[in-house]
Amino acid sequence: MRFERREHRSPALVIATPLIAIAAAMAIAGVLIALAGAPVFTAYGQILTSAFGSRLSATETLMRATPLILTGLAAAVAFRARLWNIGAEGQFYIGAIAVAAASAHLLSGLTPFLQIPLLLAIGAVAGMVMLLLPLWLRLRFSVDEVVTTLLLNFVIILFVSMLIDGVLKDPTAFGWPQSEAVDKAARLPKLIDRSRLHIGLAIAVVVALVVHFVQTRTVFGVQSRAAGLNPAGAVFAGVPLGRTLVFVAMISGGLAGLAGAIEVLGVKGYVTTDLSPGYGYSGIVVAMLANLNPVGVVFAALFTAMMFVGADGMSRSMGIPTYIADVTVALSLLSMLVAVFFTQYRIRR
Repeated sequence: MRFERREHRSPALVIATPLIAIAAAMAIAGVLIALAGAPVFTAYGQILTSAFGSRLSATETLMRATPLILTGLAAAVAFRARLWNIGAEGQFYIGAIAVAAASAHLLSGLTPFLQIPLLLAIGAVAGMVMLLLPLWLRLRFSVDEVVTTLLLNFVIILFVSMLIDGVLKDPTAFGWPQSEAVDKAARLPKLIDRSRLHIGLAIAVVVALVVHFVQTRTVFGVQSRAAGLNPAGAVFAGVPLGRTLVFVAMISGGLAGLAGAIEVLGVKGYVTTDLSPGYGYSGIVVAMLANLNPVGVVFAALFTAMMFVGADGMSRSMGIPTYIADVTVALSLLSMLVAVFFTQYRIRR
């Protein structure tokens, strides 16, 4: 028995891969639900109902999917070019704190038409800078960016904690460690009245479509894919590898920083150290479930958000631990990795 690389992958196989992975993960997670003493199909039905069964739950799920779309895109763009950005969590936080500081001290008083785009750009630029540093270390000293981006997450979160306990601390928060609130004129408009769902969802979907266009219809998109498939071959073909990776890092870090900016302007209004429940790390799972496809990232983010929001309702109604959602998402990632392997290789006797 041996593994043989497939010469061609049918579109049907590529589309079916994430569906098979999710089905396999839910089947395995169903065993855990059964061991917890709950009927499996009832539990999954409760997840679906808790995530989309009412106006409130549906808007909360879509709101939760918004940062996952952007961090998923950040991981997908980087991974496709073989730039292993594990630092989206830190880039998320640096984008958020940059927006809070700029709104409170630099741009306060501007009209929403000017302030909101400027703040979103500031958040994106902050995220870019946080990924360009590890990329420079890789290109200059061959330092593994997996290590630098991962460790930089903890450095950035401690830095943000220092700021919100110091120079950016809100004096009206009764000692609670949070940053000064952003200007009311900078808050993102709501998509639906009397809900927390904001226009950031529309921004994230449009960004996903733009990234898909760039990757499939531009020279840069071809160069970034070539850099990921075969760096040595790309250089031989004339692709400027260093410059291509710089642009990839700017896009990837900028998307993660934009996610932090949108979360502050659309939901919280200020920064705390628990602003993200792991959006940066979950974005990696989202990107892999989508097979690094920007349009697929939207649906993968929606699935992940559904599991997290629905698991809370399932836990309250059926007494099942909410960790079932974490297990299901993790199993989906592992199943996806196995499924992707078998889309690239076949078994020969």
